[in-house]
Amino acid sequence: MKQTYTEKIAHKFAYGLEPGHSVRAGDYISIKPAYVMTHDNTGAVIPKFKGLGATKLSNPRQVVHTLDHNIQDKSEKNLEKYRKIEEFSKSMGADFYPAGRGIGHQIMCEEGYVFPGTMVVASDSHSNMYGGLACLGTPVVRTDAAGIWATGRTWWQVPNIVNVQLTGKLGIGVTGKDVIISLCGFFNNDEVLNSALEFTGDGIKYLSIEQRLTIANMTTEWGALTGLFPVDDILIDWYKKRIAFIESRGLQGVPSDADGNGVNPRLNQKRLEKLINSKDELRADPDAYYSKTISFDLSSVTPHVSGPNTVKKMKSIDEARSEKIKINKAYLVSCVNSRLDDLAEAAEILNGKKIDENVKFYVAAASNEVEEESRKRGDWQKLIDAGAIALPPGCGPCIGLGTGLLEDGEVGISATNRNFKGRMGSATAFAYLASPAVVAYSALKGFIDFDSVPGNDNEITGEITINTKTASEESEVSIVNGFEETVTGSIIFCNQNNLNTDGIYPGKYTYNDDFSKEDQAKVVMENYDPQFGKIVEEGDILVSGYNFGTGSSREQAATALKYRGIKLVIAGSFSETYKRNAINNGFLTIDCPKFYEYLNDIYGKEELSVKINSKMKINFRKSTIEFEEHVFSFSPVGSAAQELIVMGGLESWIKNNL
Repeated sequence: MKQTYTEKIAHKFAYGLEPGHSVRAGDYISIKPAYVMTHDNTGAVIPKFKGLGATKLSNPRQVVHTLDHNIQDKSEKNLEKYRKIEEFSKSMGADFYPAGRGIGHQIMCEEGYVFPGTMVVASDSHSNMYGGLACLGTPVVRTDAAGIWATGRTWWQVPNIVNVQLTGKLGIGVTGKDVIISLCGFFNNDEVLNSALEFTGDGIKYLSIEQRLTIANMTTEWGALTGLFPVDDILIDWYKKRIAFIESRGLQGVPSDADGNGVNPRLNQKRLEKLINSKDELRADPDAYYSKTISFDLSSVTPHVSGPNTVKKMKSIDEARSEKIKINKAYLVSCVNSRLDDLAEAAEILNGKKIDENVKFYVAAASNEVEEESRKRGDWQKLIDAGAIALPPGCGPCIGLGTGLLEDGEVGISATNRNFKGRMGSATAFAYLASPAVVAYSALKGFIDFDSVPGNDNEITGEITINTKTASEESEVSIVNGFEETVTGSIIFCNQNNLNTDGIYPGKYTYNDDFSKEDQAKVVMENYDPQFGKIVEEGDILVSGYNFGTGSSREQAATALKYRGIKLVIAGSFSETYKRNAINNGFLTIDCPKFYEYLNDIYGKEELSVKINSKMKINFRKSTIEFEEHVFSFSPVGSAAQELIVMGGLESWIKNNL
């Protein structure tokens, strides 16, 4: 079977595949990632790990700990937290990087944990960034991280895969940040929600690795789960230079698992040669299936800003200039845009000039290595001389921590990746996103502006195509012991798209630790429809619309339905976080948009909750839903998901596999 690049990597890192099975989008698989990274949240993963009964890491070489989020907090409480994390990490033999080394994602790239053709996960949403180096990077939740520590494995459902074809060449003064801002603002109707993206096209050869990392990083904000760039000569050249740099550092750059000769086990000539020889294999097969194809002309992109307070709205620099948007603060920080080229772009603009007296401009390098090299080049000093306020290499104002947060009513422009309301400080502040160059120029002027290049006034050009999947040969799914091959039940139909977790399980109960399973069952769907609890019966199957379970990550939105006796939920699509919480708690979800649309056509105009007495039958061996003489297909529920359901959830599965 022909596979995309995403499917090929997932297949390579899948564990326990049945002979002859070819991984494809929709499959539930057990994965054994090359590495798992946790940062400050290591402190929250440790008790989960110990609570499983684990006493050692399954593979210490698989585990990376970085301290990067709250590094400006010098309180005894936080320092003690950091000491405990370091003590735990070193006692377990994991690779540990202390506060001040840099942002975890940047460290993962610099130190070679991220490598083309591999799969790397992290308990942080911006692990998508690894795709800039042709590595399948995707986030996991903390329980997953604890499970990987203990067993080396967790589960993953391969997402729908979208081909993003980049054509043309960026104009002068246009950056990778402008590309991803434009993609988020132009395709702003959840076109890639919960998808795996593969960037292709002739335009890629004009993008530097730093630009690719920026674009891949913010595929998270675009709504995707991964953002994967290809292996090409530009990437190989980057690794050549990286390996040469690592070798020049000698033993200083060699981690604890290096061999006696001081050769870095991840970045070395032998591994580079293997990459070069296998380059042609690290790509999608011709005619591999993508659920959608997005065409995007890089030459049509101009400098834009996102916001305020959302990436789904953007405006050109000309529009922003005409509005004369005064700013109070500017930021060149975070994992998306604080690398060498970013600092150099800002330094060139500010060289010999002074930041506006009414603006505070905060700068932090992505790592101490980046800062050191920027100092050697003279860029760092240019920023300081212009009046920039230096922060330590790591996270900070991007996530509302440390110095320089936005205060009530203030306006900020930032080269970070998120501008959610209240994220960078006050909920009454206004945050815009832009490239490092636009941020620096705006800090200089005191309002949002940029020295636009004449002729850069194109209209953004892009289009999206929905692809039709050709009929494939049907294959039966193996059923694990204890998992029901067929399930029947009555339907309770809740015709609602974006049914959020507060509607499913009201937030006022979330932190009531005394709430029993029975209590959860009584209040389920209370905010969505008070009538739901009166008509639902044990054994019913809930069917709903698209993006079911959006919003808060509270697990009770899954467990409350389970405790109420709902067998499983079928929806047009799910919030990925909801799906993960559900299956981690032994509660099955099935995506079947055609079945939802069928019910919507018949019952869509009735009450919020409709009890349909006609029985439906789910056949998991055939991956079909039978209802009123109609048959609907869904993606197979593989053994990885089946085992979790049989075991009652991820924690029980982990304990069973220790």
